[in-house]
Amino acid sequence: MPKLRILIVGCGYLGSVVAKMACDAGHTVFATTRRPDRAAELRRHEIQPILADWTNRSGLRELPEVDRVLVAVSYDSASGMSRVESQVGGMRNLLDFVPEQAHLCYISTTGVYHQTGGEWVDERSPTRPNREGGRVHLQAEDLLHRHRPAAPWTILRLAGIYGPGRVPRIDSVLQGQPIVSAEAGYLNLIHVHDAARAVFAAWQDRSHRLYVVGDDEPMPRRDFYCEIARQCRVAPPVFEPPRAGSAKQMRSESNKRVWNRRLKTNLLPKLTFPTYREGLSQILKDAARGDVKHAGF
Repeated sequence: MPKLRILIVGCGYLGSVVAKMACDAGHTVFATTRRPDRAAELRRHEIQPILADWTNRSGLRELPEVDRVLVAVSYDSASGMSRVESQVGGMRNLLDFVPEQAHLCYISTTGVYHQTGGEWVDERSPTRPNREGGRVHLQAEDLLHRHRPAAPWTILRLAGIYGPGRVPRIDSVLQGQPIVSAEAGYLNLIHVHDAARAVFAAWQDRSHRLYVVGDDEPMPRRDFYCEIARQCRVAPPVFEPPRAGSAKQMRSESNKRVWNRRLKTNLLPKLTFPTYREGLSQILKDAARGDVKHAGF
């Protein structure tokens, strides 16, 4: 791959892994941040910070000329903005300032799928999300379709990201605390390392504009937490039903299986962590040695 100029909008958990991989490969990396202290941290990792908030157009006027763009912005509930103002408004602003020739990769979510009966879903499955987060991501996806019909871009609908420093409910399992969640229903996950690899592959791919990104084995929730307990040699977890109407209860109602056939055919024929078992094994071994605190920096 030739040396590229890469812009990361949303240099958080996934974005920092992509940034590290890009820097290690010799690419020039820019990343937006709203915080001066975060800008200083980015500089320490050879990333050129841009103090900008994508909801404020004035901060985007001086964006550098780049070849690739990653949009991986998480909603900040403390921002005082609605999800639509932040996620959709920010995307609309960004598209006005990023050159059309730059291949843009947008990180969406499998939360756009509404299915609750354990069905397999893929890029062709209908999307009627009942949660606001999924609806907002669909609106942002639509902006790409409408505003950049001929420009290069890819949407990655990611399953739940896990990795070093981010294993869902691991503290509850280790401390023997109840897990407030339904134990039935499927989880769909992708290790952050493979998610980052999917971004780089998407930047090179022109065969499809949409991919669902999950690993090879969706699993019942209980199996995931029991595997943590097994590998850590602690008692199997106990589950506690979430309160009716709560956000946890709504998340627990999600029950589908992500079919990653297109991902495996076109982007990543072989995953580094094909199932949660391999992913957890590596994370827990590194944590026991004290080698890794975060997947990126």
